[in-house]
Amino acid sequence: MTDGLGLGDAYGATLGRIRRQGGEKARLGMATLMWISHAERPLKADELCHALGVDIGSPNLNTDNVPSIGALLAYCQGLVVVEKESSTVRLIHFTLQEYLRAHPNLFGAAHSAVAETCLSYLNSHQVRVLSTSSPTDLQDTPFLEYSSLYWGVHAKRDLSDCAKLLALKLFDDYNSHTSTKILLKAQKMWGVDVDKISGFSGLHYASFFGIIEIVASLVEMEGCDINQMDFTGSTPLHWAAWNGHEEVVKTLLGRNGASPDKPDNHSRTPLWWAAYNGHEGVVKILLGRDDVNPNNSNDSGQTPLWWAARNGREEVVKILLRRGDVSPDKPDIDGQTPLWGAAYSGHEGVVRILLGRDDVNPDNPDSDSQTPLWWAAYNGHEGVVKILLGRDDVNPDKPDNYDQTLLWGAARNGHEGVVKILLGRDDINPDKPDNHDRTPLRWAAYNGHEGIVKILLGRDDVNPDKPNFNGRTPLWWAAQKGHEGVVKMLLARGVNPDKPNFNGRTPLHLAARNGQEGVVKILLGRNDVNPNKLDKGCRNSQYYHPFFFLDDRGESATTYRNQMCYEHDF
Repeated sequence: MTDGLGLGDAYGATLGRIRRQGGEKARLGMATLMWISHAERPLKADELCHALGVDIGSPNLNTDNVPSIGALLAYCQGLVVVEKESSTVRLIHFTLQEYLRAHPNLFGAAHSAVAETCLSYLNSHQVRVLSTSSPTDLQDTPFLEYSSLYWGVHAKRDLSDCAKLLALKLFDDYNSHTSTKILLKAQKMWGVDVDKISGFSGLHYASFFGIIEIVASLVEMEGCDINQMDFTGSTPLHWAAWNGHEEVVKTLLGRNGASPDKPDNHSRTPLWWAAYNGHEGVVKILLGRDDVNPNNSNDSGQTPLWWAARNGREEVVKILLRRGDVSPDKPDIDGQTPLWGAAYSGHEGVVRILLGRDDVNPDNPDSDSQTPLWWAAYNGHEGVVKILLGRDDVNPDKPDNYDQTLLWGAARNGHEGVVKILLGRDDINPDKPDNHDRTPLRWAAYNGHEGIVKILLGRDDVNPDKPNFNGRTPLWWAAQKGHEGVVKMLLARGVNPDKPNFNGRTPLHLAARNGQEGVVKILLGRNDVNPNKLDKGCRNSQYYHPFFFLDDRGESATTYRNQMCYEHDF
């Protein structure tokens, strides 16, 4: 570059130096760059070294072939470094990654080569003897995790004949292969014990990754059961639908005896999974079948439309609603409708689509009497709140089974924008308590939401000193939690700074007990706070001074107590 060459020219010149090393140095240098630039995630140094020590197609791993990381760094002429903290290898700069991607012919069929390497590693004797029933120690096989998780990704991008043969060899007994357990653990499937794997075949795997060439070969084999259920109750079609592999779905459905509507262990069908993940093409393919029920629900009563709405899959929602036999307002076992799910997650587009139908009730409550609007407010989705409030058939102040209103939820969770929207209406009670006498102000004070406290205190119809059933006021809670800004605002409104609860504990008691020094100083700065006031006691019928509990909080708190006692003469 000092000679006037551009960055790309500098990279090209360096690659030329790597090649001119000749022999193994050149091969390993270029292979290192290929792996780092094409890997699905950053590789650990030992993973890279073991990958480069694999002989394609060899039945054994020869550790003598594994190069050292120091040698690889030297062969790459400074283009590769090792991160000290993570021990991962990376290119010297992101612009080198851009350069390598812009010159794909540097490495030939890179993804195919990576897939062949991974499959050779998995087919080796050293890996095959590992058991799925015992913990996997990656210390002796550091390349096992990457090979297990990503060979299918690389094979899908570029599948060579060699990789295909190696994959079919791996599938001879894939259910008991240790890589199966590693793969399925990484999926983090809920309610599934991956230590008890059964039935997960090569066809399941190929369908999972969408490797159509392997799927086509497997389904032609004698004895292939395309409806075989694995330990989750999923068929190959389930996995293909889950990941949106349209060609695989078509291939599987083209076989005689295919079951397109078969549920898994939790009553989830292939259509259910496709809708859940928003795979429009797969949804269309499945809905084109007469033997697919679009209203089939899972164990919780949630239909494909329910989850498409909940996850904001607008196009899938439209596709499903074009069917005359899809129920747009069908609730699950908790009374939650598709509109409920869309409002809960804040998907404005789906909310508009559903509200455009006459057969959708916009104010339908769930089993806790919480409506779509209630949850939109609770979760702070301002756009959805505005849409629903624009309807005449929606009650904006409807409480749930616990007397918790929309404003209550928005104030509790600190959604200032929603609070402003709601308080801009005349039909909202800003001081309505829940069934434990907790008002919106109480929750805002409790959680330290100063902006909302300020808004509520600016209203004449909000009682700033309203106690709940056990006498705890908003100030009491703000003092306990140490929210100094809220304490100051409440005191400025003229609340009683020394008002006790039913146990005789004042805000000062709680601030002292919880070590809230800032609040203690604020309260002690007032003439209307009694620093010697005893509570009614709750242990052994004793009475306690506000600073009694500081002895339990360590030396610094006790020192602070003694200082306060000296300064305030108590």
